[in-house]
Amino acid sequence: MLTLKVITEETDRVIRGLEKKHFKGAQESIAKVIELNDKRRGAQNQLDKNLAEVNQTSKTIGMLMKEGKKEEAEIAKQRVAEIKEVNKAIQAEMDQAAEDMQNLLYTIPNVPYDEVPEGVGADDNKVEKMGGMETELPKDALPHWELAKKYDLIDFDLGVKITGAGFPVYKGQGAQLQRALINFFLDEARKSGYTEIMPPTVVNAASGYGTGQLPDKEGQMYHCEVDDLYLIPTAEVPVTNIYRDVILDEKQLPIKNCAYTQCFRREAGSYGKDVRGLNRLHEFSKVELVRIDKPEHSKQSHQEMLDHVEGLLQKLELPYRILRLCGGDMSFTAALCFDFEVYSEAQKRWLEVSSVSNFDNYQANRLKCRYRDENKKTQLCHTLNGSALALPRIVAALLENNQTPEGIRIPKALVPYTGFDMIK
Repeated sequence: MLTLKVITEETDRVIRGLEKKHFKGAQESIAKVIELNDKRRGAQNQLDKNLAEVNQTSKTIGMLMKEGKKEEAEIAKQRVAEIKEVNKAIQAEMDQAAEDMQNLLYTIPNVPYDEVPEGVGADDNKVEKMGGMETELPKDALPHWELAKKYDLIDFDLGVKITGAGFPVYKGQGAQLQRALINFFLDEARKSGYTEIMPPTVVNAASGYGTGQLPDKEGQMYHCEVDDLYLIPTAEVPVTNIYRDVILDEKQLPIKNCAYTQCFRREAGSYGKDVRGLNRLHEFSKVELVRIDKPEHSKQSHQEMLDHVEGLLQKLELPYRILRLCGGDMSFTAALCFDFEVYSEAQKRWLEVSSVSNFDNYQANRLKCRYRDENKKTQLCHTLNGSALALPRIVAALLENNQTPEGIRIPKALVPYTGFDMIK
């Protein structure tokens, strides 16, 4: 969440940034935060004054008792009792203001960086780069859901029977391709200096609040109500929360972690052609990169993550493009975000496969994730994360773009992992 220092000292910039994200009621929300903060501070100041008076009066009582002035001492005692009673009301007022302010701060998104373009939605995102190999498909090219059926790779109907729509069953070479991609992505991350983590796939509410998935207005997370636990939408949540309430040493930074997990998303409101096959699922596999860094190094870390993801797509021989997201299409918590999309030749559309985000100190402030610099001063870290990569649409693009009359070709980089170079 935004720090009070930024809100109070850079109010106009914060409001402009929130308006760039099209956050409704930005001015009113920030004004309310400042009002509640002033109320909290005013109550704290009054408590401090009252406490000083109690301490001074208590000393006076002792002196009066020694001097035998019992009546005056009793009056002083009554005054102390009155102040303490008043303090209870002031403390309650202060606690309520602090709680209201905290709850309000949870609902205010991160402020985008200046380099984030203006825009309302996906159509306003800026194409930064295009790359990869052009694909020439046979005239009778099939979409991946038809290929999956033809080669018995993925059974969507069986997933509906077992669970419901959006929970496919991978079979035979389809399952092998999934496992190959997971191992390939993890190995590439390890070569780039990432430490692999195997975290839980359910988290408590504190973890959800820590990374900004909660409060979950859209109801996109699956909630296990009896135990008050949440199925993770991404490994970002458990891995970043490793550093909740932690003070790191500056020498430990940057921290580079990666994790493969299943991810669960309700995808409420999704419908139509965009949800066919693997395009949009409720459960899917993903390898995630998470970095914890110093403020002055986080932009370099972000670029290194972007280079890593681009390298994966190049090795998979897929046509891709990199988008700089506009303010209106960015996530709640991101300060700067780039999306990677691969082109599906059979569907004639771009499929998002990764978002690589810098959150500045927004998540770190929620998490109380800090580091101690060389001057022993404690500062908030910066957090970053990115998919490297999400599997469903990668699988869709690999199947569609590599179909030939003989079968589906496997990219050279994956052959050591699959054990076969062609799906027949």
